[in-house]
Amino acid sequence: MHHRQMHVAALTVLGVCAALPQSAQAQQGMQSAPGVEAQIAAQIVDREPQEAGTVFAADVGQVYCWSRFTGAEGTTIQHVWIHDGVEYPVSLAIGGSPWRTWSSKSIPPEWAGDWRVEIRDSSGNMMETLSFTVGG
Repeated sequence: MHHRQMHVAALTVLGVCAALPQSAQAQQGMQSAPGVEAQIAAQIVDREPQEAGTVFAADVGQVYCWSRFTGAEGTTIQHVWIHDGVEYPVSLAIGGSPWRTWSSKSIPPEWAGDWRVEIRDSSGNMMETLSFTVGG
């Protein structure tokens, strides 16, 4: 009987070991999607947006898209600036969590009108969309 008890104990240990990878996978699957906060601003000072808004003067010259990411470390995201159907993508590496980063777009007065910035993850999935007007 003693020999059988040892054999059953060994099977139980193996069963626990086999279950560990599934538990690790389940925990990874439960991780939340990366989060993003974003603003359009006239300038960035000390890594923070200044003069944030949705309407800018035609002579603003340059506009910034500031964003703060959580849970996206080690990935690359894109700020895709869009005006009149033309896309201007900017790739940004995310080095930690949380991570603040920004891109900018020079906008001459003749490019006044409606703009948007789509923030996309490394797979091209939309994370956030910001709309603004220049010269409004």
